[in-house]
Amino acid sequence: MADGLTRRDSLLRFGGAAAAILGAAGWKVATSEGGGPAGVASGAVTCVLAPEMTEGPYYVPNEKVRRNITEGRPGTPLLLHLTVVDASTCRPIKGAAVDIWHADAGGIYSGETVENTVGQTFMRGIQRTNAHGLASFQTVYPGWYTGRTVHIHVKVHIGGNVVHTGQLFFHDSLTNAVYRKAPYTRRPNRDTRNATDSIYRNGGSKSLLTMRKQGTGYNGSIVMGVHRS
Repeated sequence: MADGLTRRDSLLRFGGAAAAILGAAGWKVATSEGGGPAGVASGAVTCVLAPEMTEGPYYVPNEKVRRNITEGRPGTPLLLHLTVVDASTCRPIKGAAVDIWHADAGGIYSGETVENTVGQTFMRGIQRTNAHGLASFQTVYPGWYTGRTVHIHVKVHIGGNVVHTGQLFFHDSLTNAVYRKAPYTRRPNRDTRNATDSIYRNGGSKSLLTMRKQGTGYNGSIVMGVHRS
């Protein structure tokens, strides 16, 4: 597997009240037992793990550390809030490097010979998590390309090691709404939805971003639980 990844690291999503109170400000659990290891041990905090997913053919290492990855390319604004926590304790991990890449609104990846974009870096970037385990990116809603549902690739690095490789997904109903507007209308007839995507079918429902409308765009968030080594 790519980057020597053999561990069963995974995305973590909170259920019930825990998910409802997870926001861009950080991780917090409102229960009588509290959060952290005690909450996990008592069952007050439930960590639902999803499987690893393939990195795909378009990964480029050593990308820029930056928050805005659009490089001025058009699309519906998307602000991503990606939180990294220790899957064993549910505590936020500070200083993890979160690495994302995805297609632009036209379904094109940067940095690829097959796309004729070698040397370009749009829709790629890395951010370090803060004390709340949060890394934020300013990007645009991804476009589609033949054979895949709409998605974002992600890796999490800790201490120079890759501890998670995954993909993030969107509800098809939201994608349908976004794609009714320019520049997405230039490419109608997308051919793959979540239900028919071979990668999504292998646990993608647990990797869906929680989306919220904001102005002319959206905020998307998810919690990723990893093992540190």
